[in-house]
Amino acid sequence: MVLQDMAKAEFEGLGERVKELRSALGLSQRQFARKIFVSQTLVNEVELGKRKIQLRILHLIAYQFKVNIEWLKQGTGEMFNAPPPDARLEHIIEIYHKLDKPLQDYLLSQSKEMLKIQKEMGKT
Repeated sequence: MVLQDMAKAEFEGLGERVKELRSALGLSQRQFARKIFVSQTLVNEVELGKRKIQLRILHLIAYQFKVNIEWLKQGTGEMFNAPPPDARLEHIIEIYHKLDKPLQDYLLSQSKEMLKIQKEMGKT
């Protein structure tokens, strides 16, 4: 088997795995592309199997989303090295960082109050 054929076999199904990963993360092609600094067109073409992806971008995807590189390249092992990111939690953190300090404190105090209410209702 020539080197080119080996590389082709190694990355077979890559586009489907990229799409599966993106879906698991709850991201649109555009959002996914922005997080790895590529165009939406590239993501679309990779997912459709119309375009190859550079190895450095695969490593960036693995790093950015805590994905098992072997799963990404070959489909072996678990998808994530760690639990998948929670998009809702990331959104809350993003909002929190945009708030002024007094509003951050208020958000924290309200969150603590909601937790108390939940505990009183018997739902921990």
